[in-house]
Amino acid sequence: MARGGKRDLTEGPFVWAGGIEDTFVPQARKGQRPLDEYELMGHYQHWREDLALAPEAGLTALRWGIPWYRVETAPGEFDWRWVDQVVTHAVDHLNLTLIADLVHYGCPLWLRGGFANPAYPSAVASFAAAFAERYRGMVRWFTPLNEPLITAEMCGKRGLWPPYLRGFRGYARLMMQLVDGIAGTIDAIRQIDPDAVIVHVEAAGVSHASHPDLEPLRAHDELVRYLATDLLTGRVGPDHPLFSWLLRLGVSHHDLARRQRRAVAPDLLGLNFYPQWSSHQLYLDKSGRVRSRLVDREGSGFAGMLEAYYRRFAIPLMVTETSAHGSDEERAGWLRASLGAVRALRLAGIPVVGYTWFPLFTMIDWRYRYGRRALGDYRLELGLYRLGDEGRRWHSTPLVDSFRACTGNAEREVGVLGSTPEDARAAG
Repeated sequence: MARGGKRDLTEGPFVWAGGIEDTFVPQARKGQRPLDEYELMGHYQHWREDLALAPEAGLTALRWGIPWYRVETAPGEFDWRWVDQVVTHAVDHLNLTLIADLVHYGCPLWLRGGFANPAYPSAVASFAAAFAERYRGMVRWFTPLNEPLITAEMCGKRGLWPPYLRGFRGYARLMMQLVDGIAGTIDAIRQIDPDAVIVHVEAAGVSHASHPDLEPLRAHDELVRYLATDLLTGRVGPDHPLFSWLLRLGVSHHDLARRQRRAVAPDLLGLNFYPQWSSHQLYLDKSGRVRSRLVDREGSGFAGMLEAYYRRFAIPLMVTETSAHGSDEERAGWLRASLGAVRALRLAGIPVVGYTWFPLFTMIDWRYRYGRRALGDYRLELGLYRLGDEGRRWHSTPLVDSFRACTGNAEREVGVLGSTPEDARAAG
């Protein structure tokens, strides 16, 4: 799988993956701190030890990000020395399939304006082409950009990350830039490797309305959640419910028409879902204003959300991020529940071809960027492994054994795609 060509993604072995948190937001204004998860977690120094956790847990694949701002230090000038070591070790020595996360929220320091720079789509496509060419035959799975929805939210609507745009006009502007970059990246990679597997990863979620009058807003939020994938796959024409909304937000009619003409289909639709953070409810406060709050820590809408994405796009699915926060018992409960949902969908013929526990180990909460406390105060424990003391970097949680048991019997845990319930009971 690591060096082979593209296969029918609905056949063959189920993909058991992990991921290393790889947010890269190196730019920082006064009062802010840079976010480079590899730097904050010591991955640049301890990458061998970190990567070894993946096969130990029974994983066959790893979502792993490229620090673009460190690799391309000036336009067209690349320093691949560190990446060379990691990729070679992961593929040749650990036999892992790397799912290369090419952009995870941040741009190089030299790209003024970041995602808002008119040159961004061509710059990111050139970077992707350079990576694909250098690691041709070693890396075949690619994510052009992680979570365009969250990127547009943080960088374009809320103004928390560069280029610090605000409001829905900023959101719409960045969304078009991001999708153009994704499409250009896919084209560039496929020109180099026609057998490349493109995994388009988006932040998924579930919306609820606490009052009937809020149902249209809930439906609008759901459409916005689909927007990046709708744009990429050429679905946003005059009959699309958000077409007029985008025009009013300043998106050019020519750009929308061009995006529809140049539709691009990924090979896999990767969906990220966290039970604590991915389900929201719209409600009215005491003054009648619309608010949003997190609900449903159990993630009961997970299966329905996956099915809805497949019904809409007819692209095979992969769970590219999920995990849970809380006690080991709560987290093990989510592992069982989420895999149970995947199994039920596969038995019903919904092609969910892989599952990713993300992150594999401790990460640093994004609040570190605006905080003042010591780094250790921002540790976020979602992974299979926890950061230990100086003498021992990683401590296994009970989820390691649970996860390894799952990977050792995939047919029992996730079933055989399209098999009958009777077949599943016989296999289990």
